[in-house]
Amino acid sequence: MRPAAVAATATATAAALRLRTAGASLSAPPAALLTPRRAALLLLPLRRLCSPALPHASAAPDSQPPPRLPSPIMDAQFESFRAQLDESSTLRDRIRAVVSEVESASRVATAALLLVHQPVPLEDVLGKAKAQVEVIKGLYAQLAEVLKECPGQYYRYHGDWKAETQAVVSMLAFMHWLETGGLLMHAEAQEKLGLSSGEFSLDVEDYLTGLCFMSNEFVRSSTHQTKYSSYDFILCK
Repeated sequence: MRPAAVAATATATAAALRLRTAGASLSAPPAALLTPRRAALLLLPLRRLCSPALPHASAAPDSQPPPRLPSPIMDAQFESFRAQLDESSTLRDRIRAVVSEVESASRVATAALLLVHQPVPLEDVLGKAKAQVEVIKGLYAQLAEVLKECPGQYYRYHGDWKAETQAVVSMLAFMHWLETGGLLMHAEAQEKLGLSSGEFSLDVEDYLTGLCFMSNEFVRSSTHQTKYSSYDFILCK
């Protein structure tokens, strides 16, 4: 046999053997392909997923910092501040109690002045209103006594009686106009309310606002007097 033929035969035989070996490996069962090492590598992640998670070291109670204790100095400061708030709240409640009575008396006087829009003698109308003015004057005296407990803090609590004082000034100015036909001055309003001396006085802004409110009653009164043909009342004013 020629050498070339021998070499070709050997090559074909080797190729046939390789094909037979590959076919045997493909036809082998899956368990034969899973070696112990490969099985260990595949089962390790499954064991980690199925095993319970261990608590983290940071979740241990001993690892948390201890709570800070309050400072005695800060406690003392806030305790003093709390006491001041309680005193201010108590004082404000007392002021509002007096102001509530002022508002009630002012409403009674204003209701009495409504009769001026009717054909009623002026003396009778003013008599009922003046009786309430004396009551209001006494209430402002009580309010002044309360404010003596907090000297220098007039405008801190001024908002508690501001609106009521403006209504009272409006009523006093209207009464003064009915009696004299003139404008009630600031000093006269203070005297009628007993606020002409001391720290507790009539604020100028409250006085001017009260005069502005009085203009509504002025126009209303003139209209009603014209309705009842009381032209002398309008002309003399």
